[in-house]
Amino acid sequence: MNYRHIYHAGNFADCFKHALLVLLLRAMQRKDKPLLVFDTHAGAGRYDLRSGPAGKTGEWRSGIGKLLEARPPALADYLALIENLGLYPGSPVIAQAMLRPADRLIACELHPEDAATLKAGLSASKNIAVHLRDGYAALRAFLPPPEKRALILIDPPFEQPDEFETLTKNLASAYDKFKSGSYAVWYPVKHRAPVRNFFETLKLTSIRDVIAAEFCRREPVNPASLNGCGLLIINPPYGFEALAEPILRAFKNTLGEAGCSAAIERLIDE
Repeated sequence: MNYRHIYHAGNFADCFKHALLVLLLRAMQRKDKPLLVFDTHAGAGRYDLRSGPAGKTGEWRSGIGKLLEARPPALADYLALIENLGLYPGSPVIAQAMLRPADRLIACELHPEDAATLKAGLSASKNIAVHLRDGYAALRAFLPPPEKRALILIDPPFEQPDEFETLTKNLASAYDKFKSGSYAVWYPVKHRAPVRNFFETLKLTSIRDVIAAEFCRREPVNPASLNGCGLLIINPPYGFEALAEPILRAFKNTLGEAGCSAAIERLIDE
């Protein structure tokens, strides 16, 4: 409840998540069948990066600011979308812009002020529903969807020390209800031990067909710093790894510091 994404909007981790989200949606929309996009921790939707909390932290300057200056070709689709949408967009606004007429968006946000802002910003779209509720609980309520096809974005705030455990429990429960869905799960990389434990615990569940795309700006040895992040993807679209590799290289080459890395790893086979 205390987490406010405005402080971190546009930072390197936000951009990494959004660039891969755009790629995932493009890949899943190659099929004509309707698609549900389900954003469990949606935030406020749009952010003014030059004033208020974002202006104070300035995290966006070493994220979206640098990417817009460098304009790596692999990120052309993502950056064009960001610029066309105007005020810096969060994941639900990016999804809204990419929806086809038969697609739907469900966006959940637990912070009352952010949920109200999000609802006001998306209210003109009839195929979008915004809910003031816990994203994990919403997984149980809204899955499986009538479309039978969905991209479920899970982006927890990681404020609690047991967030990885909570995430694993709810992800496994959602997967058992809806095994054919594609799940994209953002996670922080401060140091390696919590991420390794997360991966090993996932392997003990029923979840199958899992990859992890990671970008670390620097070597992840300082547990007090956000050194990198990853997107865990369950049921990735066909050929997604090959499509994502140029994006990972672009982040490494544009935003990386000494000791940086970017890689895609298959964690669990189909």
